Amino acid sequence: MANIKSQIKRNRQNEKRRLRNRTNRGAARTAVKDARTALESRTDLKTSVLFAISMLDKAANKGAIHPRNAARRKGRLMKQLNALGDQPQVAVTEAEKPVIEKTIEKKAAKPARAEKETKPAKEAKPKAEKKTAEKKPAAKKTAAKK
Repeated sequence: MANIKSQIKRNRQNEKRRLRNRTNRGAARTAVKDARTALESRTDLKTSVLFAISMLDKAANKGAIHPRNAARRKGRLMKQLNALGDQPQVAVTEAEKPVIEKTIEKKAAKPARAEKETKPAKEAKPKAEKKTAEKKPAAKKTAAKK
């Protein structure tokens, strides 16, 4: 048990964050599991995979899982989806279209890394010279009484 005030506060914060991360991570896991079962049964392929991808992105943005972990899971789902590309798919219902469109818009809105401009290097400023103060002579020690 912590007895330092700052550590007690840190423990409270960590507990809140753990619960928040747990819900995001659990939602992402459930979405991925549903997507995998949809891939096996070949029903609602695109919608379930796109929903799982959006949940993984959300969990990664909130810090519940590492971004590379999310990327790896999304890659695996897309690989499975593309392997089934020759199979006929079930038509997307009207209720599911807005979810798909939002996901596609989000991906299109993100700028590519190559498009980012790099900042020009800062010019080196000349360092100011330090002023050296003259040292004062050390105080004389008084003779100790015997």
